[in-house]
Amino acid sequence: MEESHGHILPFDVPESTTSSYNNERLNSSTQSSRVSGFPGVKKRGHSSRSWIKIDLDGNVKVLELDKAKIMRQCSLPSRDLRLLDPLFIYPSTILGREKAIVVSLEQIRCIITAEEVILMNSLERNVVQYESELCKRLQSNKDQADDLPFEFRALELALELTCMSLDAQVKELEMEIYPVLDELASSINTLNLERVRRLKGNLLALTQRVQKVRDELEHLMDDDGDMAEMYLTEKKLRSEGNTPTELNTLSIFSGGTRVGSKSAPVSPVASTNGAHRLQRAFSSIVTSSKQGSLISSSDCGENIEQLEMLLEAYFVVIDHTLSKLLSLKEYIDDTEDLINIKLGNVQNHLIQFELLLTAATFVATLFAAVAGVFGMNFATSVFDYPSGFNWVLVITGFACALLYFCFLLYFRYKKVFPL
Repeated sequence: MEESHGHILPFDVPESTTSSYNNERLNSSTQSSRVSGFPGVKKRGHSSRSWIKIDLDGNVKVLELDKAKIMRQCSLPSRDLRLLDPLFIYPSTILGREKAIVVSLEQIRCIITAEEVILMNSLERNVVQYESELCKRLQSNKDQADDLPFEFRALELALELTCMSLDAQVKELEMEIYPVLDELASSINTLNLERVRRLKGNLLALTQRVQKVRDELEHLMDDDGDMAEMYLTEKKLRSEGNTPTELNTLSIFSGGTRVGSKSAPVSPVASTNGAHRLQRAFSSIVTSSKQGSLISSSDCGENIEQLEMLLEAYFVVIDHTLSKLLSLKEYIDDTEDLINIKLGNVQNHLIQFELLLTAATFVATLFAAVAGVFGMNFATSVFDYPSGFNWVLVITGFACALLYFCFLLYFRYKKVFPL
């Protein structure tokens, strides 16, 4: 791939060449909003939409097309047009059809043919960026030979802008989430937990979008038939002129028709000769079809290799973006594990303190029970001595302290907590 396809050009368009066109787009968007009553909402029964048409020379035209006209012009089923409807949310999809490529990548939703790009008219940043950059590339490469056909250049720009947009969103999320995670690791509170929860939801949604784009590119690279179906320029050239294989097939079919005419008289000899001729005709048809399939397979092999290199380049980019999201998710998981470890450590300290407090309460209860028993008014020899009750309290306190020390030794022996 040339360097002109590997780097994106600046997206500045001269104001003198685009001011009238932007006014036209704004007026068309305003009119569509007035028809529906609400901006961006299509009125039931009003199937016409505003589209941007970009031809091979980079000329732009705003059109009002309905669904039926687009289906006839591009030979598309109605379910493919639903992918382009902004009222519905569909994952990123790239479909190769007979005369068009249906592209739905984030905000870029368009139909690419061999001669033009029909883009959904919108004021989204990616749509305006795609339109201006495609026109600039087509106008700058008008007199230069390019290895890629028109549909691949349009598809390449859609992939390029999509990958760049997703990568920019990932970088913004990284710049926002790393400080929050570091603050949460140092200070665990409700505010930081709520911020991390919100950012984690954004991370999961962005991961799903990037994963869908990656899966779509991987699916296209794994299916040679889908990639061969997307080579629209070659199919158009083949349909405009008859190839030698097609001419040979047509001549064979015309000869077979003359032999097997229903109006000719039938005789045993003629029927035998007709059978031989029909057999030779079928054998020649099979041979020509095999030769045509070999030629088409070799051509498709080159085309598939060309498209596969294009898709592989952006697959590496989107895979790198996905790896950054996964590493960010791992960092969040590591932070959550660290928080759980800290909370578990605090919980262990609370359990240790509870055990010590429970043992101390038990010992104090024994001391209070002994003091209460001897404090009752009953006859005993202990009260014959003035200092007898004091000795009872001293002996009881010493026994309780020894019992508490035995509890500590037991906890250490059982390794409940280190002492």
